[in-house]
Amino acid sequence: MHHVSSAEEMFNLGKRIGAQCKPGDQILLVGPLGAGKTLLAQGIGAALGIEEITSPTFVIARNHAGQVPIVHVDLYRLLDSPNMSAAIEDLDLEVDADKSVTIIEWASPEYAALQADRLEITIDRTTDLRQVSIKPIGQRWSTFSL
Repeated sequence: MHHVSSAEEMFNLGKRIGAQCKPGDQILLVGPLGAGKTLLAQGIGAALGIEEITSPTFVIARNHAGQVPIVHVDLYRLLDSPNMSAAIEDLDLEVDADKSVTIIEWASPEYAALQADRLEITIDRTTDLRQVSIKPIGQRWSTFSL
C-alpha cells in the first residue's frame, strides 16, 4: 500500500511505475472520480517520454506516441452500457496491445483484462491521504516492486 498526499506524489508514483513499463504491458486503474487516475497515467507517460496525456473520457480511447506508445482508455462512459464487454471489444484495443502500454481507467479485471499479465492499481480516496494498492498479476509483473 502506498500513501499519496499530493498531486505531485501521485504523478511521481506514476513515473516510478512507468519506468518499469514496456510494450505489451497493461495497467488497470480503479478509483472514484477525482482519485488521481489520470494524474497517475500522466506520470507513467512522462516516464515513457509522453508529456501531453489528457483524460480520454469523451473519446474513450486516445493513442499517444512516445518511446513506448500509450493507449489510454477511459471506460467511464461505458459503465452503464447494457453490454460493456461488447463495447470494450468494439474498441479493438488488442490491435496495438503488443506495441504499446495500455492504461485503462475505470477498469475492473472482469471487464477489461486484455491480458493475463497486468498491473491492477486501486486508488482509495475516502480521506485526503489517498491509499494506492498495486497488484501485479502474471509472470510479466512477478518481479515488480517500487
